Amino acid sequence: MKKKVSVLWLIPILLLIAIDQITKQYFYLNKLMYQEKEMIKDFFYLTYLENKGASFSMLQNFRWGLVGISIIAVLVMVWFFIKNNAFLARLALSFVLAGAFGNLIDRVRQGFVIDFLHFYPFGYNFPVFNIADVCVNIGAFLLVVWVLFFYHETNMKKESRYIWK
Repeated sequence: MKKKVSVLWLIPILLLIAIDQITKQYFYLNKLMYQEKEMIKDFFYLTYLENKGASFSMLQNFRWGLVGISIIAVLVMVWFFIKNNAFLARLALSFVLAGAFGNLIDRVRQGFVIDFLHFYPFGYNFPVFNIADVCVNIGAFLLVVWVLFFYHETNMKKESRYIWK
């Protein structure tokens, strides 16, 4: 039996990509205003940053390698999205796909990812990030929740079906 994937899943993915790209474009056009604009004293700043690497500025100047890795990761996630019809798994993958696409667009188009959210929790200088990064983290968290609390149950139901035959 073929599994169907509703086109409606594209709506949240495209909406999150649009929010990410609009915010990045805003900060790109107004980068001089956001060298380190304090929003909440000693805690939250808007800081324009051009990140030519991956998370936490690792793999600097590895643009095409990161593009290739991103494309492979997106293809694997799309395959998993199609193969799995669990709502929480698809929701998690929607967030991760949106974040991956958002940063992939930046890397291909301009050679760097625009970051602008800058926190100093408890005096610690946390790396600057963007909406796409938030999406990836939300998706990863939801995926962990799904794997820990729901994935096993769905597998057990499949196995119990075969035991009784």
